Amino acid sequence: MEVAKKLQSSRISEIIHSTVEEEDSMQKPKKPIYLRRHIMVKGEFVDLILQGKKTTTIRLGRVIPRYDEMIVHGGGRPIAKIKVKNVIVKKVRELTDEDAKKDGFSSVEELLKNLEEVYQTKINDDDLVTIIEFEVLQKFNELIPEDPYLGLEPADVARLAMRYLRKELSREEYKILEAVAKKNSIRSVAIELFGSLRNRWRIRKVLREALKMLIEKGLLKQNLK
Repeated sequence: MEVAKKLQSSRISEIIHSTVEEEDSMQKPKKPIYLRRHIMVKGEFVDLILQGKKTTTIRLGRVIPRYDEMIVHGGGRPIAKIKVKNVIVKKVRELTDEDAKKDGFSSVEELLKNLEEVYQTKINDDDLVTIIEFEVLQKFNELIPEDPYLGLEPADVARLAMRYLRKELSREEYKILEAVAKKNSIRSVAIELFGSLRNRWRIRKVLREALKMLIEKGLLKQNLK
């Protein structure tokens, strides 16, 4: 089993402490898969995540999240912002029923059946899997109507708009959102793109209009309780 646990402010350290048997070093290493700002799950797991019953996602192979905060998508929409707490790499034969239950399955057998369906391949005992443990920071079906951006970070509004509204965005709007996604600062983007803080209103306008469209499409929901 391998554990990648070093979480830094913006990225997860890629240092992995190995406890896998030495004979593994003789095998051809598999190319790792890197996750960026978005992660997908099946629609059937959406409620489990929002209820706090599914706290991990298990992926085939060596998977490395580049950031410790990501947006989870399921059922064709964004559902939550999560924080990665831990990343563990195991061999399939090391998986336990407890690992499976945290991922929303009743047993290792059910988990492996699902993985084989998803990856369309036969899984062997010596194959590697990555367990990504997370906690929900923000549910996208309970956003704050009193906040100008419903409690979302400007960068998250920008990332969601770039993912779901690409066809509706002008080239200039996309450029603004792309800069906001990178910097998460309206002030910094105003200076970078327009050379003055006086143009912050242009960035805020793009963010508000994008947020409005995301709500109209049913991708985000306000908490009206």
